[in-house]
Amino acid sequence: MTHTPTRTRRALVLAAALAATLSTALPSGPAAARPGPPDVRELLRRDAGALVAAGATGVQARLVTAGGTGTTATAGVADRATDRPVPDTGHFRIASVTKTFLATVILQLAAEHRLSLDDAAERWLPGTVSGNGNDGRAITLRQLLTHTAGLHDDYPDYVSAADYREHRLDRYTAEETVARAMRHGPDFAPGTRWAYSNTGYVLLGMVVRRVTGNSWQQEVERRIVRPLGLRHTTGPGPSPALPRPHATTYQRFAPGEPLVDVTEQIGSGTNGEAGMISTTADLARFLRALLGGRLLPPAHLALMKETVPVGPEFERFMPGARDGLGIFERPLSCGGAYWGHEGGDAGWITATGATEDGRHAVIVSLSGVLAASDDDVLRVEGALNRLVDDALCAARDAGPGSAPRPGR
Repeated sequence: MTHTPTRTRRALVLAAALAATLSTALPSGPAAARPGPPDVRELLRRDAGALVAAGATGVQARLVTAGGTGTTATAGVADRATDRPVPDTGHFRIASVTKTFLATVILQLAAEHRLSLDDAAERWLPGTVSGNGNDGRAITLRQLLTHTAGLHDDYPDYVSAADYREHRLDRYTAEETVARAMRHGPDFAPGTRWAYSNTGYVLLGMVVRRVTGNSWQQEVERRIVRPLGLRHTTGPGPSPALPRPHATTYQRFAPGEPLVDVTEQIGSGTNGEAGMISTTADLARFLRALLGGRLLPPAHLALMKETVPVGPEFERFMPGARDGLGIFERPLSCGGAYWGHEGGDAGWITATGATEDGRHAVIVSLSGVLAASDDDVLRVEGALNRLVDDALCAARDAGPGSAPRPGR
């Protein structure tokens, strides 16, 4: 495989843009008027359809409100060859949403006094962050969590359809991934800037193993997946296949080339920065439990919500957004803010958002996202933004303790 950072940059820029720009294109000034009790199913259907028009092959969306009432909508197709409908219980790769699970484990370990967020990376991983100006003694776990450590990302890329087919089953250990990053000097001095870094979360996964003796996947399973009953959420494993049901996802490697089915792959995103598989229902349960205080003590949930500004290169995509510890804060057009994380790679885009108290959460999975230009990306961003904002504001408009009208 050609070793370039292109794949990661492409995926992260698209995911970050889509994710972060859930804040863009929102009405400014006073909250927009929303007439009458909202029919949230019709809102979801309309907005899911807009995402297909913007470039997604398939869309599934779920809003879960106070009391656990769920409303779903789908649009597009799960498979372009058969026009099979998109399942509203479909499994998908959640990509960087994995980071919120890992950050939760790190904060649980901090609550148990087994580590401190102010520990240097060198304390737990001696000699790992070194060379070419990289210094683990100067980088804290908090900086790894908030993308302020300055570490450079260097990931392999599938540069063509043939390259994908040849290398889609390749695996990379955490040590191999970090070693690639250490071939480069840091992008900036720790704590002086913000830049999204997968390498930081690979290191956090290694810290979990050093502290607990277990892999990060085992700790996520033990501490989050099993207690919450997330029966359809799994860590990255040896199989490239997704559990059924699932949509098919596609990628076009160069303009004018045919679409390639890239659903089955392993890839490098398996070391804490990405790699988990889930469903909209499970992700909604996780996010509501996290923000509702069921996974972290109040003091450590407050730590997770201590935010820093995103970098200027992302600020144009994320006006008003701030980065916490494995979770982002973004404004809502109806007032207040929501919390979530997003991820994307190889045609998949996942967006998550929940209100401050975790009462309402919306999860969106896009498959086969085809964006060949910046204008294409902006269209998808605007449509995804509208769905998340409409859903959460509709849930809040329905009133305390009530659910939006489910429609028919």
